[in-house]
Amino acid sequence: MKPRIVVVGSSNTDKGANQAVAAARAGGDVTFVARVGHDVFGKQAKDDFERDGINTHYVSADSKSPTGVALIFVDERGENSIAVASGANAALTPPELANAKEAITSADALLLQLEVPLTTVKAAARLAAGAGVRVILDPAPARPLDGDLLKLVSVITPNETEAELLTGVRVSDDRSAAEASDVLLSKGIPTVVITLGSRGAYVAQRNHRELLPAFTVRPVDATAAGDVFNGALSVALAEKRNLSDAVRFAQAAAAISVTRLGAQPSIPFRTKIEAFLGISEVRERTKRKLEPAPRINRCGIVRSIAL
Repeated sequence: MKPRIVVVGSSNTDKGANQAVAAARAGGDVTFVARVGHDVFGKQAKDDFERDGINTHYVSADSKSPTGVALIFVDERGENSIAVASGANAALTPPELANAKEAITSADALLLQLEVPLTTVKAAARLAAGAGVRVILDPAPARPLDGDLLKLVSVITPNETEAELLTGVRVSDDRSAAEASDVLLSKGIPTVVITLGSRGAYVAQRNHRELLPAFTVRPVDATAAGDVFNGALSVALAEKRNLSDAVRFAQAAAAISVTRLGAQPSIPFRTKIEAFLGISEVRERTKRKLEPAPRINRCGIVRSIAL
C-alpha cells in the first residue's frame, strides 16, 4: 500500500505544487491542501494535480484572489531566481484546514513549507503532531521561526541560507553544518537534514552524524530541486526506510530534476529514481574496485597499489 502523504502548501502558476507532485511521482498516495483562484489557472492546476493521481478534494478556490504566480529566471549554470505573487495562497488560513483534519491526522507524513501563512503552517503541524504524524518542514522561503513551531517538527530540511537564519551559524563546511545541526537539535527537532547543493546533505540526529555526497550530474535547471528532494524524502521516510537510504532516494530524485528544464516537467517518476539509484550503485562498486588497495610493508607503513 502506498504511504499516505499530506502536503499543505502553495500552488503557483509556472511553479506549481512541486512537493505534492514530487511525492506522488515518487510513489506516495498524496492529498494536497491548498487554495487557488477561481480562474482558469486554478482549474488547470487542479486538472494537472489529478493527472498525477493527487487528491484535490481540499484544494479550494478563492473568489477574491487570483491563483498565485511564480516567475522563474535561470542562469547559464542552472541556478534560479524566483519572484512570487502569492495571490490565493495567502488566503489558505487555519479554518481552511478544518475540512482536511481527518486526512492530516491519518497520514503517514505531513509535508510543509513556508509559502502560505505561518499561522496555517503552525495549525497543520499541531494537528499532525497531536496525532503522532511525522511532520516534515522545508523552511523555505527563509524566515525566522519560533520554538513553538519547531518543537512540532520531526524532520527539518534547510539549505545553508535557511540553516544560518534559523541558527545564527554560517554553514560553509562540515564543521559549521554540524554546529548548525546541534542548534536545531537543541530546539527539539529529532532529525536535521541540511542540504548543501553540489556537496550533498548533512544528516544529524542525537547519536548520528553523516555527510551524504551528492550525485554528480550536469545541471540544467535547479528550479524544483528542493521541492523534489522534500517530496521524495517524505515518501521514503513514510515507507520506513532508514534515514540514510531515505536521503539517498531524495538526492537521486533531485539530481534527476536538475538535468531537466522546468519545474513540474522536471520531476521524475519512481521508476526513473530507482533506475538512477541502480546505475549509481553499479558505478560506485566499480569505482571501489578500481581504487588503490592498501598494502603494509615490513615497517608497518601503509602503501597503495593499483589493482
